[in-house]
Amino acid sequence: MNRERVTLFDTTLRDGAQTNGVDFSVEDKVHIAGLLDEFGLDYVEGGYPGANPTDNRLFTEKRTRRAQFTAFGMTKRAGVSLSNDPGVAALIEAKSDAICFVAKTWDYQVRVALGASEDENLDGIRQSVAAAVGAGKEALVDCEHFFDGYKANPTYALACAKAAYDAGARWVVLCDTNGGSQPEEIEAIVRAASAVVPGDHLGIHAHNDTEQAVANSLAALRGGARQIQGTLNGIGERCGNANLTSLIPTLLLKPLYADRFEIGVTTEALQGLTQLSHRFDEIVNRAPNRQAPYVGASAFATKAGIHASAIVKDPSTYEHVRPEQVGNHRRVLVSDQAGRSNLLAELARLGIPVDKGDRRLDTLLSEVKEREAVGYSYEGADASFELLARRTLGSVPDYFTVESFHVTVERRHNAAGKLVSVSEAVVKLEVGGQRLLTVAEGNGPVNALDRALRKDLGVYQDVITDLELVDYKVRILNGGTEAVTRVLIESRDATGDSWMTIGVSENVVDASFEALIDSIVYKLIRAGVEPA
Repeated sequence: MNRERVTLFDTTLRDGAQTNGVDFSVEDKVHIAGLLDEFGLDYVEGGYPGANPTDNRLFTEKRTRRAQFTAFGMTKRAGVSLSNDPGVAALIEAKSDAICFVAKTWDYQVRVALGASEDENLDGIRQSVAAAVGAGKEALVDCEHFFDGYKANPTYALACAKAAYDAGARWVVLCDTNGGSQPEEIEAIVRAASAVVPGDHLGIHAHNDTEQAVANSLAALRGGARQIQGTLNGIGERCGNANLTSLIPTLLLKPLYADRFEIGVTTEALQGLTQLSHRFDEIVNRAPNRQAPYVGASAFATKAGIHASAIVKDPSTYEHVRPEQVGNHRRVLVSDQAGRSNLLAELARLGIPVDKGDRRLDTLLSEVKEREAVGYSYEGADASFELLARRTLGSVPDYFTVESFHVTVERRHNAAGKLVSVSEAVVKLEVGGQRLLTVAEGNGPVNALDRALRKDLGVYQDVITDLELVDYKVRILNGGTEAVTRVLIESRDATGDSWMTIGVSENVVDASFEALIDSIVYKLIRAGVEPA
């Protein structure tokens, strides 16, 4: 059976750039465009030439090899001739394969936001598309507020879409700009739009303000649209855009869509999805969403003992797809709810050999539950659990011994006369029979301690040079200034792999130090280092 082609349009670098806290450099955009192109996206929208220096520099050359590199901007302004509109000129001059124009399609927005007549707006759409096509570029039109416009005045909304198509637009993209439409509405309205614009020229651009951008995109597909716009990890203005990281595996792995449609991303490329998602988070300096579908650390994690037992027998009992298909992996969490099945499954994944009748399993299980009773949480600290398991069931090399550490915080005036707080840490270590003393200042006591600990680890220093702390979380487990504190630290090395370690104490510095020690020991074990 011949499957219909669905085109994927990525707007991470344009709409995603409106995410609070995300600020792309030119180098970031070039790198991300390359990752998207290699992964198999059909269109990569780079940004808005003429709007800022970053995008001006980006569009001095084409940044993709296979994907259509796309520039974004407004249609011709009302009251200005096409030849005198600097925005349209910047789009025509940009080194891009395609231009995506944004056009108002809600009559209320045309009158209030643009201050133009309905006919002027239609004429601006026609002239802009014709100019792009005349310049040898593919034209797309994002019909802004289309669904609200259709509900208010279907005749005019459809007239805008038809004007774009008749002028030569390859894609007429229907936008749920405020993210408030529901899947049933989306499907019905897209079906109505397909009466004036063929479905293989219709696209969907959904926002996530009701947590339904993915559902709305799939509803549009069922309604006849054949292009889906979205972003990596669902970033975007306000609550974000349709998440391509969720949509792509759904289209490839769910028979409801996979049997009917094909996309440019292959099943082989899909195995790199988790890596792509996490690499993108690294570039924008965001912690990965552990609960993200398909690619999150918890996406294939099971906690309850009865579920773990079933998964050991047959993973399909609780997994809707195989984690390997999206480059993720199965995790059976170890917690105070764990049974022997959890332990055996997790130890097998970690490559720690143990007989299921080994009595040390009972010791390990008891130790986990006792520790969780006082505040530890190993389901979120897999590296610390592995160290605990290895210490209980075998051995962990004695790489170094911490004799003592000392941390001070001093509030003083700096050379500029400004009152500042300065933290200093001193760590005394014994490494391979050699006593070492390291001192470091930091941005707070924990940072100072981290720097001092990793400043000089003797014979192991070369191994930990690429180790970095990428996330630090503190949770107070009970009230008062004497509260027990849980610290979770995420570390990463040059391989791109990351791991979580935990520390618990009434003293936040002690808890942090425990997690830092575990992180270093885990790194040395992963590197296969023999003790000095």
